[in-house]
Amino acid sequence: MSTQNAFRRFAGTEGYIASGPLVDAVNCSIALERPLLIKGEPGTGKTVLARHVAEGLGMPLLTWHIKSTSKAVEGLYVYDTVQRLNDSRFGGGDVSDISRYIKLGPLGRSFAAEKRMVLLIDEIDKADLEFPNDLLRELDEMRFTIMETGEEVAARERPVVLITSNNEKELPDAFLRRCIFHFIDFPGREMMKQIVDVHHKNLDAKLLDQVLIKFYWLREQNELRKKPSTSELVDWIAALLRSGITPDQVESHIPFLGALLKKEQDVEALESYDKRGGRYPNKWSDLGPRYNQ
Repeated sequence: MSTQNAFRRFAGTEGYIASGPLVDAVNCSIALERPLLIKGEPGTGKTVLARHVAEGLGMPLLTWHIKSTSKAVEGLYVYDTVQRLNDSRFGGGDVSDISRYIKLGPLGRSFAAEKRMVLLIDEIDKADLEFPNDLLRELDEMRFTIMETGEEVAARERPVVLITSNNEKELPDAFLRRCIFHFIDFPGREMMKQIVDVHHKNLDAKLLDQVLIKFYWLREQNELRKKPSTSELVDWIAALLRSGITPDQVESHIPFLGALLKKEQDVEALESYDKRGGRYPNKWSDLGPRYNQ
C-alpha cells in the first residue's frame, strides 16, 4: 500500500457530505494521532461527523457529551462511593474490593478497549476553563492511573479523538497546540444541494431552488439574532413535503416559519417586514452577485 493511500483512511460516507479540507483534517488527525478539534456554527454537522468517521473507518463510537458541570476525571473513571456505602450498610457485597465500584468513563473505555475506537468529546467549551488542560496529559500519553486501586489503564490502540466546540469559551493555547484544527464553513449553494439530497432524495428541482433562495435570503438578514442552520433547513423541507406545499406557494411566502426561526424577535422582525410590504426573493439573482449562477 502506498504512503498516500495509507494516509487517506477516511473519504466521507454516503450519509455525510464532507468538503475536501475536512476530509484532509480527519486524515491528518488519524495519521499524526492527534485529537481533531472541530469548530463551526451550530447545525453544520460537527457532532454527527464523529458517527460518520466511525462508520467510514469501521470502528465503534464512544460519545462523551460535555456539560457545564463535567470534570475531566469523569471521562476517565468514576468511583461510586454511594453504592459502596449502601452495600456496606445493607450487605450488598464485598465492599473491601474497591474495583467493584470503579466505573470507566468514555475516555477510560476507549483506552481499555481491545480494538481501536472513535471517541467524540462533544462541546468541550461548555465545561470550565480548566477542563481542557486537565485532559492534556491523558490525551498525550493515552494512559491514566485509578488512584483508589493503583491500577494503570493504558490504551492498547490509540483512539481517534474528535472534539467539538461552539466557541462559547476560548480554549487554552497549550490544549490547542496538541490538536489538529478545522473550522466547518457554512455550506455554499452547490454543497447544500448535495446535503439536502442525502436527506430528501430526488427533491423537485423548482421546490429545491425556492427553498434555498428563501433560506439563504433569511441568513442574509442582519436583524436576525439566530440564523437558520442546515439541520433546520432539512426539517423545514420535511414539513413542506409532508404538507404538500408547492413550489409556487414557496415563491410568495415562507410557510412553517417556526421550523427555521427559533427566537421571537426574529419572527417579529419578519412579520414587520411583511407589514412594510417587503418582497421575498424568488430568483437567485434577487440575492445579489454572490449567488448568481
